[in-house]
Amino acid sequence: MTPLIRKLLGMNWVLIAATIALSIFGVIAVYSATFFRTDEYWHKQAVWMGMGLVVFLVTSLTPYRFVKWAALPLYLIGIAAVVLTYVIGKEIGGAKCWIVLPGGLLFQPSQLAVIAGILVVSLFLSQFRRLHPMLKLCFVGAIVIGPMVLILKQPDFGMTLVWVPTVMFILLAAGLPKRYLITIVLLGLCIVPLAYNFGMKPYQRARITAFLDPEIDPKGSAWAINQSLIAIGSGGMKGKGFKAPNTQVEQGFLPGTTVHTDYIFSAIAEQFGFLGAVALIGTFALLILSMLFTAYHAADEFGLLLTAGLSGQMFFHVYQNIGMTISLMPITGLPLPLVSYGGTFVVMMMFGLGLVNSVWIHRKELA
Repeated sequence: MTPLIRKLLGMNWVLIAATIALSIFGVIAVYSATFFRTDEYWHKQAVWMGMGLVVFLVTSLTPYRFVKWAALPLYLIGIAAVVLTYVIGKEIGGAKCWIVLPGGLLFQPSQLAVIAGILVVSLFLSQFRRLHPMLKLCFVGAIVIGPMVLILKQPDFGMTLVWVPTVMFILLAAGLPKRYLITIVLLGLCIVPLAYNFGMKPYQRARITAFLDPEIDPKGSAWAINQSLIAIGSGGMKGKGFKAPNTQVEQGFLPGTTVHTDYIFSAIAEQFGFLGAVALIGTFALLILSMLFTAYHAADEFGLLLTAGLSGQMFFHVYQNIGMTISLMPITGLPLPLVSYGGTFVVMMMFGLGLVNSVWIHRKELA
């Protein structure tokens, strides 16, 4: 049996099945949320998914230990690209987060910066295991604080938040004493008022206020979340049906510019109901559990930390996106992995899942 065939047969098939199922359903969901306005979105989503699957396959078959050499260059490129958004970035939804590529394609550098940050933090902690915990925290803080501040100033509060649980997952997997993690959480809570008053723009503060009191501005900042709750509640147990007429989505009560990105879960719950929403969340749970299972069986600490960080990123994206549509979390504009419309995000998530699959495939080689 050739090495290539051995790798293909030795993939994490649970992870692959969940990834493909979510990818296909993502195209269907984007189509159902936009078909009455334009057919452009689901076509582009299908193309991005195809490209993402190629990236996933190539990354899966490449030994993840080789990624160590690309970690620092990717990190520097990610930071440089984020800085570039200040010069030639395109502003969408109040945030200057995108760079227009040839052909009119949009690239979001912060997505690359997060993946590269996970790689660098995982590499550092795996190489300096005996370093004192306080020194580890100082170096990790130095690695992540730069990209976080740059992304926050775009301003993209959602992508800034992603760094926190992601790095916490890595530190927990690295065996950092829990008292340090608790201290970080307490310090973070102390910083929240400062971030609210000095780090956010007025529309971002309005979102937080609407989250705390949806009745304070029902026709303004709280409109979207209230309509999202109505859409999800009106879906009932089985939903109104695929491409059902007279839905909150079709009638335009949910923002047409974000229903296929930020509020895709609202459209899914309205059309497919409680059962469809539970099936979607269950598939995500299966995907994340397969990632954690891979981390548990990783052959070295770099593979463990890398997979733990990517699991944390995936979990927070799912929790935040679904949470903000049901008023469990404030609105931050984070997409739902593999389901929401978005080119850069799809490819970056596929790259991350490919790294996880590579950790699984090559676990026996290093062992």
